[in-house]
Amino acid sequence: MKPAPFDYVRAETLEEALAVLASEGSDAQIMAGGQSLMAMLNTRLAKPKILIDIMWLKELNRIDATSGAVTVGAAVRQRALLDWPPLAEKLNLVALALPWTGHVQTRSRGTICGSIAHADPSAEMPLALLALGGDVHLRSATKRRKVAAAEFFTGMMSTARAADEMIEAVSFPVQRGARCAFREVARRHGDFAIVACAAVASKQGVRFAVGGVADMAAVRDWPRLDGSALDDALNSLAHELDARDDVHATARYRRDLVRLIGRDLVREVLQ
Repeated sequence: MKPAPFDYVRAETLEEALAVLASEGSDAQIMAGGQSLMAMLNTRLAKPKILIDIMWLKELNRIDATSGAVTVGAAVRQRALLDWPPLAEKLNLVALALPWTGHVQTRSRGTICGSIAHADPSAEMPLALLALGGDVHLRSATKRRKVAAAEFFTGMMSTARAADEMIEAVSFPVQRGARCAFREVARRHGDFAIVACAAVASKQGVRFAVGGVADMAAVRDWPRLDGSALDDALNSLAHELDARDDVHATARYRRDLVRLIGRDLVREVLQ
């Protein structure tokens, strides 16, 4: 199929992009890497009247690190973050998850913030942002606001972003020294995950996140668990996620993966 007709705006400034969003609202769509958006345009799942290309805006193509957080601009490609030298030291979970995000070709074009905006429940970057307790930085022509990842994702490809807002950046809390682990199962490496799991050790115990099972990724904070207590917690979570059968896997298979992968990851980070 071919996309429905639309106008194209190559934004020369961030202010220009925001002005078009303010005037057009839900009829406008931001494009950065376009790896998810172009497929939706071609199948007419998305039919914007105006496409706003922000990929040329240098102020959005930045990775800024402080002692507490790494902020990734809306034009930063996935490959650029993967190649960022301090990544493994500051954001080890992201370093583990990014190689599973699409393929070499799509990572060279796709952006970190684009994956967050798309909000696919099987995607790795939304899962990592949730597991680390990160934030989404939203901006409109009149204001800026910061939304916690736990509040930003509201459902299947649904977020708290308003029609006149764009994601300006996302910020991941620095992990330095914190043990973490990531694993996923897909039909082929680079495909969307049937189940993806992340675990991050905390002072209280462990934060465990699961994607690919329900309409949005789920996060649980647990104390230090082992043995039957860990099995019980994972079993409860597997049933709470309301897994469904689809063409890729059965609900039972997904629940079993949550239990098996979860047990390994939690034990790994709590050693």
